[in-house]
Amino acid sequence: MTTTQIRLGDLSSGGASSAHRPPLGWAVHDSLAVTKRNLISLTRQPQLIVFSTIQPVIFVLMFTYVFGGAIRVPGVDYVDYLMPGIFCQTVVFGAINTGIGLSDDLQKGLVERFRSLPMARSAVLAGRTSADLVRDVFVVLLMLIVGYAVGFRVQTNLLGLVAGIAVLLLFAFSMTWIFAVVGLKAPSPETAQAMSFPILAPLVFASSAFVSTSTMPGWLQVFANHQPVTAAVNATRGLMLGGPTAGHVWESLAWSVAILAVFAPLAIRSYRKAA
Repeated sequence: MTTTQIRLGDLSSGGASSAHRPPLGWAVHDSLAVTKRNLISLTRQPQLIVFSTIQPVIFVLMFTYVFGGAIRVPGVDYVDYLMPGIFCQTVVFGAINTGIGLSDDLQKGLVERFRSLPMARSAVLAGRTSADLVRDVFVVLLMLIVGYAVGFRVQTNLLGLVAGIAVLLLFAFSMTWIFAVVGLKAPSPETAQAMSFPILAPLVFASSAFVSTSTMPGWLQVFANHQPVTAAVNATRGLMLGGPTAGHVWESLAWSVAILAVFAPLAIRSYRKAA
C-alpha cells in the first residue's frame, strides 16, 4: 500500500499530480503559497498599509518644510538629498513588520499548524519575508510619488532610478531577516516591536539618511560612515543623483549579502527552536 502526502497549496494545483516535484521545487512552491497567504492577509488589513505609509510621509513633509530650511547640503537641493534617505528609512522601519508578523503567528499557534503539514520548513520564513518585500515595492513607489510632489527629481536617468530601487529592495530584504530573528525570540508581538526600535534608531538616525555624516562628532562619524544604512543610502543617492557611485553600490551589496548570510541561518535555527 502506498500513501500520497498532500503538500501546501495542492488543493489548488492538482494535489498528487505534483508528487514527483524535486525538493527545491517543493520549497519554492510552498514558499509562494505562504507568500500568497500573507499578501491576502495584508489586503484584508488595508489600515496596516495606510498607517505604515503615513509615518514616512510625515517625515518627508517635516524635513522638507520644517527642518529643510535650516539644513544645507553643498551642491544639491535638500529635497533631492533627503528622498533617498527617506526611501531607505521607510523600508528599514517596514522590516519591523516581519518580526511582528512572525511573533503574532507563533502566539496564535499558526506556525504549529504549518509544522504539522508536509511542507518545506523554510517556506514560513521565506513566505513572510517575500510578502514583506512585495509590500516594500508598493511603499517605495508610493514614496517616490510623494517625493516628486514635493520637488524631488532624479538627476541621472531611468536606469539609475531602477537600479537605486533594486539596491534598496535587496537591502530591505536582508533587514527583514534580522527582524525575523527578533520576532522569533520575542514572547509577543508587542515585545518584538519594542525590541526592534533600539536596533533601528541608531542605524537610521546615525546615518547619512537625513544629514551629511561630516556634521556629526568625530566619534559618531566612525560608526555612521561604516554601517549598512549609510551604505544603502549612499548607493541609492549616487544612482539617482549622480556622483561617486560604484564604490557605494558594492559596499551596500556587500552589507546586504553579509546580513543575509548571517541572519537567514539564525532565523531558520530560531524558527526550529521556537515552533
